[in-house]
Amino acid sequence: QVQLVESGGGSVQAGGSLRLSCAASPYTGIRPCMGWFRQAPGKGREGVASIYSAFGDTKYAASVKGRFTISQDNDKRTLYLQMNSLQPEDSAVYTCAAMTYSYACYPPPEFSVTRYNVWGQGTQVTVSS
Repeated sequence: QVQLVESGGGSVQAGGSLRLSCAASPYTGIRPCMGWFRQAPGKGREGVASIYSAFGDTKYAASVKGRFTISQDNDKRTLYLQMNSLQPEDSAVYTCAAMTYSYACYPPPEFSVTRYNVWGQGTQVTVSS
């Protein structure tokens, strides 16, 4: 069974940094098509960063481009999201997701939630001003 477990969330002041991790279960391992999403209270789910690791392609939401970096460590079966220069508007529950069906995984990376079929439980990020 494919499972994703996030960690690394917490509370920071504006301008600070956090690195989120998403560990994949040994059964399947890390996938070439994965992404990070976030949802703030009262708002819909928003795609933050996605990766198509076979080509090293990445995609970022305009609001985080230049501040966030998505990466994978295949040996550790872990997806990361390095978040720098955090702002209060970045506060949300961050969730990682993976496409485990090969027909759904192709470039370029994107944020279509219907193509991601495995989701983690989320980790809270709170940024204070």
